[in-house]
Amino acid sequence: MVNAGEEHGQDGGLIPGTGLPAFTLHLAPGAPVPVLIAAPHGGRVYPADVAAQMRDPAYAALRLEDRHIDGIAGAVAEATGAALLVAHAPRAMLDLNRSPDDMDWSMVVGGAPSPVRHSLANRRARNGLGVVPRRLPGLGEIWKGRIERGEIEARIDTIHRPYHAALGRALEGLRDRWGGALLIDLHSMPPLQPRHAGQPAAEFVIGDRFGASSDRALVSAAFAYLGAQGRVAAHNRPYAGGYVLDRHAAPARGIHALQLEVCRSSYLDAALTEPSVRAAGVARLLTGLVRQLAVEVAALGAAGRMPLAAE
Repeated sequence: MVNAGEEHGQDGGLIPGTGLPAFTLHLAPGAPVPVLIAAPHGGRVYPADVAAQMRDPAYAALRLEDRHIDGIAGAVAEATGAALLVAHAPRAMLDLNRSPDDMDWSMVVGGAPSPVRHSLANRRARNGLGVVPRRLPGLGEIWKGRIERGEIEARIDTIHRPYHAALGRALEGLRDRWGGALLIDLHSMPPLQPRHAGQPAAEFVIGDRFGASSDRALVSAAFAYLGAQGRVAAHNRPYAGGYVLDRHAAPARGIHALQLEVCRSSYLDAALTEPSVRAAGVARLLTGLVRQLAVEVAALGAAGRMPLAAE
């Protein structure tokens, strides 16, 4: 039992072969802000058998992970009271921002459990970055050989399904408490190139599925805040958001979602492997952003509440 007034973390799911939780959900008592921060690509728990199947585990981990973005997310959640969902299972095992159907079944022993039709559901798998990533630039094949279908199904059952179930319940709870809720799906990205010569490259990318996942007032508030801080941000390009936003965003029901990409050079060292002295500054910047967006979401929630019937 958790005593009243204590923040509590709820472990969930299971990383096969480890006995360790696939993710942890932290909920502040009383839900002081209508915001949940998620870090689906922050996991760094690699089971020994999974690492043994990888051709170059260190290279693949560095390229696939949103390196140490979970630390930024945790600092912001602690400062603001936002709910926090952090994955421990690594993206190499299972990408939580992909549909379970987004699978390259040719890499699986036994193939697909039923005939698969090429569609938007598996478009990223055909490029090597499906729900189980297959290929990376500079490396080629991530895995030494094909993977057993039962292993893939176990990862989906113990990592993917419980993660998204927990995320959905938490967002519904925030919406019920505040009348509205905002998911900030936090990621990191390699440094971008400037769109035009002589202009600075974007340090942040805000994705809203081209207007489908959030009220435009929240997007406008995010750009206004970052602009006032002298930070360059882009909108939807090259990252508009993925499966997480498609599955959980429901603006008509008061559940909004944004994907926020942070340039890795903003908070990591020159090798883009470990947090730098700039990480604390980025956490403070995003703390201010979450506080501003929390005010906006609360206002949207209040405006959308139906008046209670007189008793």
